[in-house]
Amino acid sequence: MCVAIIFGGIGFPVLRTFAIHKFKWRMWPMHSKLMISATAVLLVLGTMMFLVFEWSNPRTLGALPETARLHSAFFHSVQTRTAGFNSVDTASLNEESLLVSTILMFIGGGSASTAGGIKVSTFALLAFVIWAEIRGDRDVNMFGRRISEDSQRQALTVALVGVGVLAAATLALMTLGGTGLTAAAFEAVSALSTVGLSTGVTGTEGSATQIVLVFLMFIGRLGPVVLVAAIVLRTRPNMFRFPSERPLIG
Repeated sequence: MCVAIIFGGIGFPVLRTFAIHKFKWRMWPMHSKLMISATAVLLVLGTMMFLVFEWSNPRTLGALPETARLHSAFFHSVQTRTAGFNSVDTASLNEESLLVSTILMFIGGGSASTAGGIKVSTFALLAFVIWAEIRGDRDVNMFGRRISEDSQRQALTVALVGVGVLAAATLALMTLGGTGLTAAAFEAVSALSTVGLSTGVTGTEGSATQIVLVFLMFIGRLGPVVLVAAIVLRTRPNMFRFPSERPLIG
């Protein structure tokens, strides 16, 4: 099942690349290399964090044999970014694990895949942008390719719009249903990323809370595609440019 979830969430462009070039890594385009590498990192980190935070939790991994704990932690790391299945009771997870799950759901899967979220390539690109800025590099380079400034701005826009929508939705859930911050953020991200996991809040709250979640699901399925398309289609040449000036940052 994990293999099917990974294939469904990695994106059709990557699957097409594999079908054409097989294991000839050098012939793979940059996007496919980025997706495979970032997905592997997220799976490993997610599994390790769930093992650390839930190993001794008697309501989740603590009740399982050691081998089953490894399998369950890996399965949870896989499905939080797209499928929404669960091998342990989500409501019984520690708050640390809920936070990790929330982050993984927000990242989501690959572009042009069945997964939601801001997409793995968006998250990885922003990570490379931050690393390049820390190192003082003029260009952002990945796998021997330079990333255009347009792509950087688009990734930043998608991520920040997602954060803004989630902040507003989390506040709405807390206000309408009296839900705590951790549970409200978890439910909001799960809905926006179309994952489907829940700590039980969705079924116990009123209609107003459920309407907010429905709205998030709709935005999460259409929002990223519409937003990116709007950014690309509205690109137009500037008739003039203002003088540049650097504001204070940090």
